[in-house]
Amino acid sequence: MQELNLPTYSFKFKDDPAGYIRIFDAIRKKYVVLTPEEWVRQNFVQFLAIDKKYPVSLIALEISLKYNQLQKRADVLVYSKQGKPFLMVECKAPEVKVTQAVFHQIAMYNMTFKVEYLVVTNGLDHFCCKMDYEAGTYRFLQMIPDFE
Repeated sequence: MQELNLPTYSFKFKDDPAGYIRIFDAIRKKYVVLTPEEWVRQNFVQFLAIDKKYPVSLIALEISLKYNQLQKRADVLVYSKQGKPFLMVECKAPEVKVTQAVFHQIAMYNMTFKVEYLVVTNGLDHFCCKMDYEAGTYRFLQMIPDFE
């Protein structure tokens, strides 16, 4: 898989009888098909857990939500110690450019969760913004915040 703009982490892999490579997902406790987007998701989750000290027990993957009567899934949702959605991450494959459309997608998902931080990453470029719901604005941060 492609090298990402993240620290290097150790993963377990296995071959699938259908010819796919699977990566062990430590959050979901199962092997999942290794796609470029999944590679970004797995690396970014490790970044949050190891480097940013987010408790693994507060990280959830592919959380279902409804948007305009359509069933969608948030890639990564991190909860606060109080159990409220706190940070949401939208992962894209490294070859997918992070555009306004990607921010629009996560903003639409956030109408359900109302998190404090939104993160968009393709594994190479990472963007984080802090929401200000009272002012109806957001501001981009230089770094993704550490867990308290």
